[in-house]
Formats: sequence, C-alpha cells, structure tokens
Amino acid sequence: MRNIFIFGLIFIFVVISNALFTVDEREHALKFRFGEIIASEYEPGLHFKTPFVNNVQKFSKQILTINNPQELFLTQEKKNLYVDFFIKWKIADPQEYYRSTGGDELVASQRLLETVKDGIRSEFAKRTVIEVVSKERREIMSEMLSDAAMNAKTLGINLIDVRVKKIELSDEVSESVYNRMRQERARIASELRAEGSESATKIRAGADRERTVILANAYRESQTIRGDGDATSANIYASAYNQDQEFYSFYRSIQAYKNSIGTSNDILVLDGEGDFFKYLNNQSPED
Repeated sequence: MRNIFIFGLIFIFVVISNALFTVDEREHALKFRFGEIIASEYEPGLHFKTPFVNNVQKFSKQILTINNPQELFLTQEKKNLYVDFFIKWKIADPQEYYRSTGGDELVASQRLLETVKDGIRSEFAKRTVIEVVSKERREIMSEMLSDAAMNAKTLGINLIDVRVKKIELSDEVSESVYNRMRQERARIASELRAEGSESATKIRAGADRERTVILANAYRESQTIRGDGDATSANIYASAYNQDQEFYSFYRSIQAYKNSIGTSNDILVLDGEGDFFKYLNNQSPED
C-alpha cells in the first residue's frame, strides 16, 4: 500500500513537471504535437502543455555571431584577396527557422555564412583591388548586406550586420598594388608641382610687370618734379639777376670761389687775368 502511494506521488510529479514549462525573455519557444508545430507565440513566463503529447523546443532570441576565418575572394582582375569578416544575426521567425534548419544553429550558421560569402564574392568580382582595398569597402558591404538579408529571411533569420575585419593581399598582388598606388601618388605629386610652378611663373610675371610699371611711373613723376624744380630755379635766378645784375654776378663769383679755392690737397692752375678772378683783381685798397 505504501509503495503504491509513493509510486502515485512520483507519477503525479512526473505528469505535473511534463505539463509545465517556462519561457525566458531571451528565448523563442515552439510547441510540437507529435512533431508538428502547433504554437510559437509565447510570452516570457510559465506555460502549460499536454504531457507526453506535446514537447517544447527553445531557441535563443539574442544576437549571435559568426566569426569566419580568412576566406579567399577574386577581384575583377582575377587577383586573390584574403578577407577576414564576422556576421551578426538573430532568429526572427522561429517556425521558419525550424523548418529551414531543423532548429540546428550550426546548420543555420553554415547556410547563412554561404549566403554572405556568395554576396561578397559577387561584389568583389565587380571591382578592382584598389576599389576593394580603399574607398569603396563600405559601399561593397552595404550592397552585399542588402542582398544577403533578403536571402536570410527565407531561413527565418534577421541578418543584422556583416563587417570586414581585415583584408590581406596575396604576395603576388601586394607588390603590384603598391606599385600602382606609388604611381598614382607620383602622378598627383607631379600634377601639383606643375600647377605650383605655373602659379609661381604667373606670380613672378605679374610682380615683374607691376615693378616695371611702378618704376616707369616713379621715373615719370621724378622727371616731372625735376623739371618743375629746374623751372622754378630758373625763374628765381632770372628774377634775382633782373633785380641787380652786378650783385648777382658778384654773388655767383663768391660762391664759385668758395667751392673751388682753399680746398685741401687740391691744385688749381688758372690765368690770373681771366674772368674768374674779375672781382678779386678789381678790389681797391680801401676794400
């Protein structure tokens, strides 16, 4: 009797434990009846199922990551590039996910990885090595992500992001790429030097032209001023001469004596009876 009671308690416990299940907020849950999906929209918390008839399978709601080792891709010129990338994804439709992959995360990862690799392979094949390595990487990944996300939906998966961590050139490609980059930089530098030389020539020519104009204007002004000065001087001399011709002649002789006689280390040989000593010779004793 006692054994039957204990057996009954165990049976009740097993039935109750099989009739209850919990869903975490980080999980999706599918309820099956003999392998057929009958429910999928479960809120987090405690739920019931029919013991031994229903079973429940749970899948993560969290964002999952696929880290792919280096993969070889060909560019438009048939050059090899080693690309290291990772994928961020999560389950969006648990029913479709289960039907497509059997609920196996490894199978889902492999199929999603192949979809992404096909997208990258297609985009790389449209572009050169320079375009892939340098300026167009964001555009490549954006276009690839758009196409791959559409394919991922058929697996019940939301493809969140694909990021390239590293692109490495194979040895035979590296040197040719670097040579092309050097040639491109040398061409740009040559163009800049040529433009700079042309600008410098124009600036020098402009400066020389401006200098010539300034000097010509300055010379013209100086000649005008000199002419005006000479005219004014001539007028002053003429006015002084007309007022007292004899005094003016005497004054000019005195200035000539001052500037020519008595200068140190000079020798002046002149005729004493000449006009130069006119006023010296005419001096009376009283003077």
